[in-house]
Order: sequence, then structure tokens, then C-alpha cells
Amino acid sequence: MFQSFEVTARPEQGPPRLRALRAEIAAEGLAGFIVPRADAHQGEYVAPRDDRLAWLTGFTGSAGFCAVLASVAGVFIDGRYRTQVKAQVAAEFTPVPWPETTLGDWLRRELPDGGTVGFDPWLHTPGQIAQVEEALGGTDVTLRACDNLVDRVWADQPTPPMGAAKVHAIEFAGESHDAKRARLAQALREAGHRAAVITLPDSHNWLLNIRGADIAHNPVAHGFAILHDSGLVDLFMAPSKLDGMADHLGPEVHLHGPGTLRDRLAELEGPVRLDKQSVPVAIAEALGDRGVWGDDPCALPKACKNEAEIAGSAAAHLRDGAALCELLAWLDAQPAGSVTETQVVTELEASRRRDNALQEISFDTIAGTGPNGAIMHYRVTEESDATLEDGQLIVLDSGGQYLDGTTDITRTIAIGAPPEEARAAFTRVLAGMIAMSRLRWPEGLAGCHIEAVGRMPLWLAGQDFDHGLGHGVGAYLSVHEGPQRLSRLSNTPLQPGMILSNEPGYYREGAFGIRIENLLVVRAAPALPGGDDHRAMLHWETLSFAPIDRRLIVPEMLEPAHIAWLNAYHAAVAEKIGPRVSPVTKLWLDAATAPL
Repeated sequence: MFQSFEVTARPEQGPPRLRALRAEIAAEGLAGFIVPRADAHQGEYVAPRDDRLAWLTGFTGSAGFCAVLASVAGVFIDGRYRTQVKAQVAAEFTPVPWPETTLGDWLRRELPDGGTVGFDPWLHTPGQIAQVEEALGGTDVTLRACDNLVDRVWADQPTPPMGAAKVHAIEFAGESHDAKRARLAQALREAGHRAAVITLPDSHNWLLNIRGADIAHNPVAHGFAILHDSGLVDLFMAPSKLDGMADHLGPEVHLHGPGTLRDRLAELEGPVRLDKQSVPVAIAEALGDRGVWGDDPCALPKACKNEAEIAGSAAAHLRDGAALCELLAWLDAQPAGSVTETQVVTELEASRRRDNALQEISFDTIAGTGPNGAIMHYRVTEESDATLEDGQLIVLDSGGQYLDGTTDITRTIAIGAPPEEARAAFTRVLAGMIAMSRLRWPEGLAGCHIEAVGRMPLWLAGQDFDHGLGHGVGAYLSVHEGPQRLSRLSNTPLQPGMILSNEPGYYREGAFGIRIENLLVVRAAPALPGGDDHRAMLHWETLSFAPIDRRLIVPEMLEPAHIAWLNAYHAAVAEKIGPRVSPVTKLWLDAATAPL
């Protein structure tokens, strides 16, 4: 299987590791050390070698960090992980609500007499360090770059990933890497920049039309790249990853070992563009005043998918929807109390694997029933595996990495007779999801301007959820992709071709969780009779097709427009997915998509 149910971290492992790290901190003459969940490339996902936060603390969430001082070790986690962290860390670690409590303010409080806190300059961005230093102004607390102290005490640290890279075919990419390099190089020249350093693997993999296998569930090859204003690229990657790639990359992509990056940086003439949010401090310091701040040149072009990428994603979603429907039909046929979470995950992966285009799953499937469903990023293990009991809900969040697209879809399913408060909350979540799906908005608006539309039905009931409404999704790349987001923190204007998730939810700790998710692509909206001719509008095109559990809906809580949308959506599911499933599943699908 692509997914393992092995327990990868235990709370009791943390305290001895914490003691060893504190000994190294004291030996360095430091007051503390910061342990982020990051690698030198500053992507969201890390290889086992770089998962220092989980190794030290036991916390396995996708975001957060630990600040280790002599008498306290704070594990900083956002709202998605406040339930999860309680079960994963030992008492020696103190969960800290973040970003409500910033690292700078916490250090001011915990180090009233001052001190120097170390950090690895390859694992932090200048923006992160500058924010902390600003908060520490007027105190005797300082930050100092140093060697990674966790690596000194991690005796069995895994080796760096060395997955082979492969060509991403032009039929899926829709544009040659020669054309991409020329297009982005022109943008550099127009900005007056001689070059740009690209650290994010999904960025330079997209640029060069390659994919890799260095991160589980994310088809990326680790490395660094420098794009020059001439269109030439210096690619710093282990040679073993690039065997047989020379013809594809061509003479304008110069290959270097990763250990030569510093030397090449020393040779560059400025100005060299650096993205303050994704470049390590070590690279920024190596360039000095030759570096200038600017956006990753690949980020926005990568986010705005071309028609080949959109068509590939749409095709992948139809096949993926059929695989999910086979699972849902199977699940509905199992008596309550007879199936466990791991069985659901295994059956779903087997269904997806029948598609030869499947390369991987796009993340560990979240299959949380009952109280586990309230853990937003729950990962089932051999020890946590729970049985689906009568009266429970199961949150099933999953996706696949196909050659032609990346999928991510969530359905919440009733097991037996669900409680009425869960049905009411589900209906509010559904109303928010439908409201966003129906939305039209003027060009120029960002996720922060429209995200509240998907929350309003919950807000009116005094409820909410602690994650963004949606994230960007790549084209056979990372399932979480920036800069586009449906979030109150996102100021990036939404543009045609961007693919985002629409996933409102609700979580009652100790009882149940709810989330409904489809992927949508931004399109130019057709004009409406009586509309402003001069005002360009955008709207969504839905990519995901699978039934939404009608047993969880309280129809009288929905507006007529919501019911009309749901019935039209279910009719589209029946039309698009029906011909792709088995006869038994087709009977189930016809019932599941009947008009409300």
C-alpha cells in the first residue's frame, strides 16, 4: 500500500530526546534552540530525514515548531492541531496556541533575563527571523544562526531522499520547459533582475517539466535552481536523480551537484531575486546586498493552470470520483460495527489502484470515525484504529496523484442513524459549501475577500472551524499549493486557471467531525442579463464528482437555491460517474443522487 498504519512517533520517546538536545544547547552556550517543521527547500512537506519536529516531540502535524529552553519546551500549533497535539506529546512539552501567541512574545516572557536562542539558517526564512527579532526589540534576547543541534543527537537520522526524477510529458504539462523558461526570463528582465533563486521543489519541477519521488505522496525531486534572465537554468540536484534526463533538459539547463550551490551563489551578479517567504536565511546571507526581495517567479504561473492541465485534472477527477463511489457503495453495504477505519482506507486505495494512471495517493487518507473525526488531520494507526459504530459519522478525506492531475475530495458519511445535532451541523456546512460553489465575484478579489461566504451558515449558528476554507492544488504536483488560498490570510487575487479546494467543516471534540470538500477551478464568468458590461467577473467550475450523503441533510434548513444546486450537482454526478462504475455501484449511485 501507499499508506502505512505504523505508529511513527510516541510521546514517551520525547523526554530523553529533549534531555539530549538540552545538553547540546548548554554546550553551545545558548539559552534555547528552535526546531521547525521545515527543510532547506521550505516546502510544506518534509522527508523523514528532515522531520525533526516529530522526532523530538512526537507531534506529526504539517505545521508548527518547538522552542526548547532550559526549563520549558513550547510546541507551537495552530487551530487545526489543538486536539491532535494533546495525544501526541509528553507532559514535558507545553502546547502553545499559535499564531495567537507569537514566538517573539513567548521568548520575551520565558527569558526575562535575556539569552541567545539558536536556529539553523537553512531551516528558517528571513521573513520568519525578522518577525521574531522585531518582537524581541528592547530585550536582551537575541537569535543566532548555528549548526543544527537536533542532528547532533539524532543517532539514527535517515539519509537524504534520492528518488529518481522523471519527465512530465508535454501532453499533461501543456507547455514546454523552453517556453516556460523564456516566459519567466522575460519577466525577470522587465523587473530588472539578473536571476532568481528557486528553492521550492514543486516550483523548479514545474518549470522544467520534471517530477520526482523524494517526498511521500508529493511527486517532487529535491534540489535548488537558479533561473537567469537569459532563460538559462542552473539546477543543483544529486546526479543519480537525473540519469537519462539530459535530452529532456537540453543544453540550457546546466546540472550541478547540490554541494556546489554556495560557490555558484558567490559568482552571481545582482540583483538576484529571492522570495522572502521561501528562501533560507543561509542563501540570503550568501548573496548579501546582491539579493533583492520578490516573489518566486514560478509561483503564480504554476498556479494559473493552462487548458491541458485543467483538462487533465478534470479527467483525473472523473476516474477518481468513480473509485470513491465504489468505496462508498461498498461501505454502505457493511453493517454498522463490522468495519474499521483501516479497512476503509485499504479498500479505497485498492479501488484507486485499479487506475493505471495512479502514481501515488496525494496524502495519507483521513478516515476518522466518531471522536477521531474531530481531529482535523487525523492519521489512523494500528493503535488508534476504530470501528465504525451505529450513530457515528466518518470523515473521509483522500486523494490521488495521477499522471494527469492531483485530486483531493472529502465526504462525511453517516453510519446508521446519525444524531440530530450532527445532521444540523452537516446541513450548515453543506450550505456554506454550496454558497461558495455558486459564487460569482469581480476580478481582483483575493481569498480573504470571499472566504467568509463559506462560513456564514455556521457563523449564524454561533459555530466555526479552525482551518482555511480552501487551499491551492497542483497539477500532478503538491496537493497543497500556493500562493492561492481561500483564507482570511490570503491577499493573492484569484485568477482564471487556479485550482482550489472548497472545504468547510465543523468539529465537536470528543464527538464527531464534519467536512465536505470539492475542488474547483477559477473561470471567467459569462455576462448576465442586466449585469454591468464593464465589470469582469469570475466564477467556479466544479472538478470533483461524488454524492453528498443525503441522510445527513435537514432539507428544511436549506434555501430553495441550495436545493436546486444540490439536485443539479447530483444529476451531474450520476451522468458523469454512472457509466464508469460497476453495475452494483450504479444501483447505489442512482439512489444516492436522487433529487432531494
